Amino acid sequence: MTERITPTGAPDGPSDDDRLPPARFALDGQTWKEISHLLLNLPASIIGFVYVVTMLSTGAGLAVTVVGLPLLAGGLRGSRQLGKAERARARRLLGLRIEEPSPLPVRRAGFFGWLWSSLKDPVAWRAALYDLIRLPWGIATFTVTLVALFVLWPVLPFLARGLTNVDRAMVRGLLSPDDGLERRIAELESDRGLVVDTAAADLRRIERDLHDGAQARLVALAMGLGLAKEKLLEDPDAAALMVDEAHGEVKLALQELRDLARGIHPAVLTDRGLDAALSSVASRCTVPVKVTADLPTRPAAAIEGIAYFTVSELLQNVSKHSGARSASVDVWRSDDRLLIQVRDDGHGGAGLDGGTGMAGLADRLGAVDGLFVVDSPVGGPTVVTAELPWRERQEGHGLAR
Repeated sequence: MTERITPTGAPDGPSDDDRLPPARFALDGQTWKEISHLLLNLPASIIGFVYVVTMLSTGAGLAVTVVGLPLLAGGLRGSRQLGKAERARARRLLGLRIEEPSPLPVRRAGFFGWLWSSLKDPVAWRAALYDLIRLPWGIATFTVTLVALFVLWPVLPFLARGLTNVDRAMVRGLLSPDDGLERRIAELESDRGLVVDTAAADLRRIERDLHDGAQARLVALAMGLGLAKEKLLEDPDAAALMVDEAHGEVKLALQELRDLARGIHPAVLTDRGLDAALSSVASRCTVPVKVTADLPTRPAAAIEGIAYFTVSELLQNVSKHSGARSASVDVWRSDDRLLIQVRDDGHGGAGLDGGTGMAGLADRLGAVDGLFVVDSPVGGPTVVTAELPWRERQEGHGLAR
């Protein structure tokens, strides 16, 4: 090693050419994580294998007794937790981002509900299968990785990546949720809540309309007839006037009851179908409406009712908010879908967040696998397209009165 002499004559340390590069690890952080995962495969697979074999043999062996199935159900719950731990290990060491499965749905209360939901849990059974088939792989990966650390370290990064890719595939295949199924379960749970809320809101609306409308008018009618009865002998003319007023109240009460019944389910829809019912709704709109219905057959009564109330609500919006001079309603079938399009030439600007009830319509259609699309630029025109699943009408269904 040469030394450089400073002007003062003192040595100034080694030259730049003789300095060594800083010491560093030959493998990066992700490779060490993958190596750690492969080395942990052996203890993890032994724990999982022993647990699943013990759980299955004990639960199945005692299935003829009263404690067998509860033990198996509890074991499956534990298998779910082992799967959760393996997913956490894969996220931490392999960088594998997978979602957690949905929690077990609580469909029934009590012990038997817990037992049934646990025994048929597909997530727990897939985790148990994962632990059963992992033992040979865990032994193999532990052995290969340990040997490679000493004799094959130049190719260890490539070896570790290849082995952990197999691990990633196994975790995705057995421990990740079924995206389509999980999404469908979440949608059905949300739709079920929406249907319940909508039904409760409709019942409250009917109760309110009866209490504030027809019921109040009938109470006033009964009071008026009672007063007329008292005055019948004393003042026949006043009693006759009260009877005339009561007759007018009866007509108004009957009209309110008809409107309420039409709001629940119109008779014309049951008797004559969607074309006639939509024409009836269009005739009550404040702007001229052209109705075109191209339906070779009638859909199921539930789909027919949803289509009717969707158009009814949209035409009410046309009357109240659009400022339109004309509108049109087109209804047709395309394969297994019922399509509805309501168009008006108003000022536009409608949307799902505009306070016109369209968000509620979108939710209701979504609850039956329908679609609801609003195209309403400022200045118009507004085109609302609704899509419903076509379901065949059962023979004779909805025709009895």
